[in-house]
Amino acid sequence: MLLKAENILKQFDNTSVLKDISLEVNEGEVVAIIGPSGSGKSTLLRCLTQLEKVDSGRIEVCGKLMVDTNSKNGYEDNKILHEIILDVGLVFQNFNLFPHYSVLRNIVDAQIKVLGIDRKSATDKALELLAKMNLKDRANAFPCELSGGQQQRVAIARALALNPRILFFDEPTSALDPELTGEILKVIRSLAEEKMTMVIVTHEMAFARDVADRVIFMDEGVIVEEGTPEKVFGNTENRRTKEFLQRFNQE
Repeated sequence: MLLKAENILKQFDNTSVLKDISLEVNEGEVVAIIGPSGSGKSTLLRCLTQLEKVDSGRIEVCGKLMVDTNSKNGYEDNKILHEIILDVGLVFQNFNLFPHYSVLRNIVDAQIKVLGIDRKSATDKALELLAKMNLKDRANAFPCELSGGQQQRVAIARALALNPRILFFDEPTSALDPELTGEILKVIRSLAEEKMTMVIVTHEMAFARDVADRVIFMDEGVIVEEGTPEKVFGNTENRRTKEFLQRFNQE
């Protein structure tokens, strides 16, 4: 098991955004998190990746304890938290590339600064990943010269370059035109076939159904239902899940 979260609570301005969330992710598993906007999906990802601090609960990542609010320490010390960060990759919906760096430098410098490896090794790895993303010919381009889909593929390559054990995606296609969405989903699908452990927040229902090993449906800060795609999409007995999926199932 690479991720275990128990009884996660998170509030903003006295409003509960996450209410007693618990989940587990096993090695090689692809978990899709679906639900309406405002249901807490992205906040959950931010808590799991240390971009937000939980108000209560326990999180363990890759066998290392990140936080346990029932212990006197709460969050572990910075050394442990940094070790956990090295095991985790996060791909944002808005790419977050350095605009003044070339595509190649965006990937190379991340490895040098985070992993401490030499420039030649970092460059070799970056070019290998760009080839995998069908972007090797764009290595010297700048982000502004790329389409949104190409920028997102660079962001995925940068995340993979740091050798994460678990990769999180926060709405990876939401900033893209519909015609560019397919190329990102194709990349994620190929990672799933390679048994990359992934947690994907997505509005792409067909993709979640076809690629995920397990689907989690969130609404109003709670996990309403979780199960196999066949169960959640095709055989749910939960009223709220049925309401949410009704439009998708009619397509």
